[in-house]
Order: sequence, then structure tokens, then C-alpha cells
Amino acid sequence: MWYNRLSEYLLSKGYVNNAICPCVFIKKSSTGFVIIAVYVDDLNMIGTQKEIDDARTHMKDEFEMKDLGKTKFCLGLQIEHFQDGIFLHQSNYTKRVLKRFYMDKATPLSSPMVNRSLDVNKDPFRPIEDSEEMLGPEVPYMSAIGALMYLANCTRPDIAFATNLLARYSSSPTRRHWNGIKHIFRYLQGTIEFGLYYSRNPEVGLVGFADAGYLSDPHKLDRKPVMFSHTVEPRSLAFPKTNFGCNVFKLCGNHCSP
Repeated sequence: MWYNRLSEYLLSKGYVNNAICPCVFIKKSSTGFVIIAVYVDDLNMIGTQKEIDDARTHMKDEFEMKDLGKTKFCLGLQIEHFQDGIFLHQSNYTKRVLKRFYMDKATPLSSPMVNRSLDVNKDPFRPIEDSEEMLGPEVPYMSAIGALMYLANCTRPDIAFATNLLARYSSSPTRRHWNGIKHIFRYLQGTIEFGLYYSRNPEVGLVGFADAGYLSDPHKLDRKPVMFSHTVEPRSLAFPKTNFGCNVFKLCGNHCSP
């Protein structure tokens, strides 16, 4: 009922959304834009300052609402605002995850996974063998995968490949796979403060790298590593030159029902 009430009001004010993102409302004008992201009774407003001010005014006219200022925390994400950009990280969440899985005092590692061998019999990530025993329910393998996937999807793409690889064995994990999970945790222990920085005016475009590690291929005589990179002009990623803001609002529950 609350969502229907809020959605009806925002649509009447010229906001648009769609079935794919029903909790995201967008409004554009000749001077800028505003995006409202709804999570239960919390609203994040992102856009140019004039449009945020206008949205805040007409929302306060309709609902009892508290302005919490610039967004600093959102669903486990920490947001730090700087003059030339925004830094997103999950340091607090990472610390909680490490403590939850008793890895908060582990020795840090410099990479999220071990070097793999193309020899299937030597690959630590090979499927379960007949001689191996599956992990029991007392080992929180699935919970660890879920925690790592949230990090990988939000601010830690550097662990995405290793997490995806280990997630393949969620139905029949072994001690080898659990050691791979702990390897990622030890990498996180040494990189807790890592995150994503979005510059307001980036000097370079979107850069991609591909590394073909033939050094691990036992069947290739010429084991030279090959790297390829490309650059794309980030027109869709650049922030507008107008002032950009991000505010969070808390709506009081007594005005939630129509």
C-alpha cells in the first residue's frame, strides 16, 4: 500500500519508471535531472542540485519527512564525497564478514586466488573426486559465497572471478574449495579499504585489460604472457558539469497509507 501511494504521487509529478526498475523514479528537465531510489521508507535522491531541491520541496508538502543530508551509508555501502568525485567502498561490511567467518585475524594475501594449472589433475578448483568427501552442513560454504558475491557485485570487482569460480561448486564443495574461499578472505583482510572511485571529470576513458597467462599452460612451448587493452570514451559515465548531489531522506510511517 505504501509503495502504491508513493508511486502514484511521484508519477503525478512527472516522474517515470518501468516494470524492470519499479523502485527507481526519474525526472528530467531543461536544467538537469533527479533520480529517486526507493527502499521501503528510505529515499535516495541523486541529480543536479536545483532538481533535488525541487523534489525535496514537493515531497515535504505531501509527506512528513526527515532530510538526513548527503548519503553516507546505503545497504552496506559507504559513500565518501570529495570535491572531484565519489568513493564507494564496503570497509565496515568487509570487516563484519571477516569476523563472521573467523578470518578477521588471518594473514593477508596479495591476490584473490592461487595460480591455476591447466593440468586438470593439479587444478585446486577441479570438481569433486570419488576419493574426496563433501563438506558437511556445518561448513557455511553457501553463506560465504553469498557474502562474497555482494562485495563483488557492489565495490569489489577484483574478487568477482574467484568468487564466481568457487560458486560453481556450491552443491558439492570439498575442503579444496573451502580453502579457496578462505584465500579470498585473506586477500580481503589485506585490502579492506579498497573500493571504487568515480571522478567527476575523468581524464581517461573506460579502460579494459585482458591477460592471457600462457605461463601456466604445460602444453605451450612459447609461454610468453600476452596483454591486450582498449580505451572507450566515457560519455555516458561522465558527471554533468552542473553541481551534483546525493541526499537521503527518511519518510515517517504515519503518512504511508493512502
